Amino acid sequence: MTQNVCLLLFPDVEVLDFAGPFEVFSVAGEVRSPKPFNVMTVAAHDASIAAVGGLKVEPLCNLENAPQADILLIPGGKGSRRLLHDQRVLDWVARQAAKAEIVASICTGALILGKLGLLDGLKATTHQCAIEELRQISGRIDIRPQARFIDNGRILTSGGISAGIDMSLYLLERLTDAALVADVVTEMEYDWRMRAAG
Repeated sequence: MTQNVCLLLFPDVEVLDFAGPFEVFSVAGEVRSPKPFNVMTVAAHDASIAAVGGLKVEPLCNLENAPQADILLIPGGKGSRRLLHDQRVLDWVARQAAKAEIVASICTGALILGKLGLLDGLKATTHQCAIEELRQISGRIDIRPQARFIDNGRILTSGGISAGIDMSLYLLERLTDAALVADVVTEMEYDWRMRAAG
């Protein structure tokens, strides 16, 4: 069965935070048939998004027409702080997270999960520069600043930027098999070594 992977986009999203995981899951569909994942980007509106650095990205779906995610990925970037006050987006993430099999944050996307209470009582990590921000959001999160990524079962978090690629490869192996991961890293020419997931 093909699973829906939904990646949230927003103004000033960090490019590699979403593009790295997008690459991992979309390449999995290129090297294996039938493709295991249907990967899509979702934003508040249909208009193109200006990511960090000015890269313009056109989302595939908006909040109203996006399907239910099996795997919900929340990237970070400068714009993630604004989302902490965007009730419409927060409500969408909460609804999606309630039914998703996996919810994972990359970088400061953890701030959004923290704001929604999804990290309370769990181990979590984020970008090294946002550790204190995450602490201020909730004192009930067991923050692990040195972790590359952390697997709590249904909820995963990763450190900044490139750590999201490692978490996605780890998750790919968890959901499928090591052979597919080997094919994906070969296609990506990515030097990946399994890191302990907290």
